[in-house]
Amino acid sequence: MKISILIEGRTEKAFKPLLNEFLRGYLAGSMPSLDFVPQDGGLPTNDKLKRVVENLLSGKRPTDAVIGLTDVYTGHQPPLFVDATDAKQKLLTWVGNNPKFYPHTALHDFEAWLIPYWTKIQKLAKSNRARPGVNPETVNHSNPPAYRIKEIFEIGGCKKSYSKTIDGPRILRGENLLTSINECSEFKSFVNRIITLSGGTAIP
Repeated sequence: MKISILIEGRTEKAFKPLLNEFLRGYLAGSMPSLDFVPQDGGLPTNDKLKRVVENLLSGKRPTDAVIGLTDVYTGHQPPLFVDATDAKQKLLTWVGNNPKFYPHTALHDFEAWLIPYWTKIQKLAKSNRARPGVNPETVNHSNPPAYRIKEIFEIGGCKKSYSKTIDGPRILRGENLLTSINECSEFKSFVNRIITLSGGTAIP
């Protein structure tokens, strides 16, 4: 099984080895080949997204399925998406309900899935700033998770700003992804999609 995952950029791509390591524990003997396909800062929209998906499914080395993983908070003004449901519906509409395309979201951005490791973030940032909220996926558009993590790094004693490609993987390294999966329903949905497409049993 080959699964292509359309992602926004390098942060998500740096996450691939950690995701692969986690999935091997659930998919012994049926581990898929995950092809992370960065889209230069944001997934395309309308017919361009449809062309990207169709090209992946019909190229010289076609993929078996395409997952589109978008942030709900994209930085566009006005916002492209109202919420996760709206984002997934728009991706489906743009692609044209292709049965091999599966839309998923990070709510509100990839860094929401890092907030469950706030103790690790505090340690790396050298700051005791309190964790923002209880549910990582309710940290909203006006001050999304990526901004919150950037802030704690900049006010902390580490004396540097947060780097998505360096510090994102550092936060996750050595941690159990189940911690974030169990706190973040959109993350669980995304991981379970990969598991079930590969013939495994979804995480309850």
